[in-house]
Amino acid sequence: MDSRTLIIIPAYNEGQSIAPVIDNIRRDFPQGDILVVNDGSRDDTSEVAHQKTAFVLDLPYNSGIGAAVQTGFLFAFRNGYEVAIQVDGDGQHPANEIHKLTEALDEGWDVAIGSRFVRKTGYQSTFFRRLGNRIFSSLIHLVCGQKIHDTTSGFRAVNRQVISLFAQTYPGDYPEVEALVSLDKYDFRIKEIPVEMKARQGGRSSISFFDSAYYMIKVTLAVLITAIKRKDF
Repeated sequence: MDSRTLIIIPAYNEGQSIAPVIDNIRRDFPQGDILVVNDGSRDDTSEVAHQKTAFVLDLPYNSGIGAAVQTGFLFAFRNGYEVAIQVDGDGQHPANEIHKLTEALDEGWDVAIGSRFVRKTGYQSTFFRRLGNRIFSSLIHLVCGQKIHDTTSGFRAVNRQVISLFAQTYPGDYPEVEALVSLDKYDFRIKEIPVEMKARQGGRSSISFFDSAYYMIKVTLAVLITAIKRKDF
């Protein structure tokens, strides 16, 4: 791509994995600038990212994935980036798959989602995560009329118009599913791209087994509320 592209990496206690994530992006997608949004980590995430000479924004305390990602979109918007790509800091999103997302934007799509479930891949997930994703997929289909197979994927690329939207309004906790409703409400075109993902390379998931029920209820309510809200601008 010939446009300015920013890779946004939200990171919370990802000191074990952030260095290879940055290295792999530089190797496989060198045309993108890299921003690590350190979400109040208690480990050396920030120090490692600085050592790798990435842009680093340090939030003063752990604000949650939604705040961290929106911080990245604000940075992208204010600095004139045309494309923003969200990549997790735990190593699950292979850098050599990023080009598939940007190619979809080149074709005219507004949002490209790296999907584990459009076709069968080697990715292994827990039963409860698979169940939750199926429920959210059905919910999004009901609310938006569009079938999204991997609603919880955080591996996404968006164009300048979506950057502008997300810089102004973005969901808080567990935002991936709710953000799909906002995108549909503003008539953005979404394409799922089959990609290979890996198991996390370090640290631990921010969603534990005991959080799962709360997560399901909260996200379902948030989706329904977002669906009936008026446009923000």
